[in-house]
Amino acid sequence: MLFMVIERFENGDMAPVYRRLAERGRQLPAGLDYVASWVAADYSRCYQVMACEDRSLIDLWTEQWRGTGVLFEEVVPVVTSAEAQAAWAAKRG
Repeated sequence: MLFMVIERFENGDMAPVYRRLAERGRQLPAGLDYVASWVAADYSRCYQVMACEDRSLIDLWTEQWRGTGVLFEEVVPVVTSAEAQAAWAAKRG
């Protein structure tokens, strides 16, 4: 299952987060995989797609990042556009 993780950099400052990332990596628990990420053009937010079968793994991961300058605003289960299109087509018959 895919999840869009929406993060905000505290005070619009991504430096502490990127320092921690460089020092320790993503610190993903086993079973949670990083897929891709994008950063807002004003560097205020990050949007990460993560994959796992157990949603609680995201909670374990975000807990390790508390107090580092990143605020996790929302975790949204998502599907790919191709999956959404296929589901829509199946409903139409």
